[in-house]
Amino acid sequence: MTTTQDTSAPVPSSGTGPFLDVRDLRVHFPTDDGLVKSVDGLSFHVERGKTLGIVGESGSGKSVTSMAVMGLHNRANAEVSGEILVDGKDIVSASPDSVRRLRGKRMAMIFQDPLSAMHPYYTVGNQIIEAYRIHNNVSKSQARKHAVEMLDRVGIPEPDQRVDAYPHQYSGGMRQRAMIAMALSCDPELLIADEPTTALDVTVQAQILDLIRDLQKEFNSAVIIITHDLGVVAELSDDILVMYAGRAAEYGTAEHIFNEPEHPYTWGLLGSMPRFDRVRSERLLPIKGSPPSLINVPRGCAFNPRCTFASLNGDLSTTERPELVESGPGHLVACHLPVPRRREIWRDEIQPKI
Repeated sequence: MTTTQDTSAPVPSSGTGPFLDVRDLRVHFPTDDGLVKSVDGLSFHVERGKTLGIVGESGSGKSVTSMAVMGLHNRANAEVSGEILVDGKDIVSASPDSVRRLRGKRMAMIFQDPLSAMHPYYTVGNQIIEAYRIHNNVSKSQARKHAVEMLDRVGIPEPDQRVDAYPHQYSGGMRQRAMIAMALSCDPELLIADEPTTALDVTVQAQILDLIRDLQKEFNSAVIIITHDLGVVAELSDDILVMYAGRAAEYGTAEHIFNEPEHPYTWGLLGSMPRFDRVRSERLLPIKGSPPSLINVPRGCAFNPRCTFASLNGDLSTTERPELVESGPGHLVACHLPVPRRREIWRDEIQPKI
């Protein structure tokens, strides 16, 4: 296995092989102010039946990554390079028509805001029917029956009546369920959920997460959960990718990330979230500063201006960008601190506080 970030996807968990394999993905946006490097050399993979959680602050490149996987970037405005292999087929080099045939049928996405993602002038049922008929040669009545079945499957009450309602007539939780029904209408093998529980109360959040988990078991889909909420990925994910400034800071199993994290940014994320599985000895610990501009990313390690431990590396943090390398089986970290020192800091300084 190659351990550098820019050449091939790391392999944090075992399985039958990845359905999605992203290799050295770069998504740049030319602007009048300069080149925005939203994603800058990212590699990961997801196997069928597995869930990858992608976490990071706003602006870290999570949603841009998901849009690239779905082939939704306008090539007139975005420079996309690298490889995005969906069951061996490269999305980056494929024609728009071939990607469109994959989208909805083999891969689907649940967007952040279903109210804006769904068309306000058409009923929820008509939108599910349209998505289903594009990929299946069925009559409109058959597609309507399927739409009712999907709404029922995701827990919409009275689906035979609700199928004729408009998006604004649904509650927030019901709209999210309807979006999931639409995404799953063609039994996709890859499901991307971008902030699937944003703006939902905690009870509905739990129901949505349970629904995604149950449907994944039913369809054996590969799932990507994109969120800034570590509680969500703790609930669902097998593997976790921590992103910062368009790159991977840390990548490993959920057990590694939550119990043996090695990147200072991951420590900051864990320290700033409430924990209910242990007694916290101190207040929440926010990460100081703000995420960097993706036009002017700091030299060396992008996290160095906010890192409490940057001075321990001499000038390395400000002069040399750390590559994503293996610190242990299936655990990859992009940090200049030596592995023993990282583990010592986590054990003696960070973990007791969170």
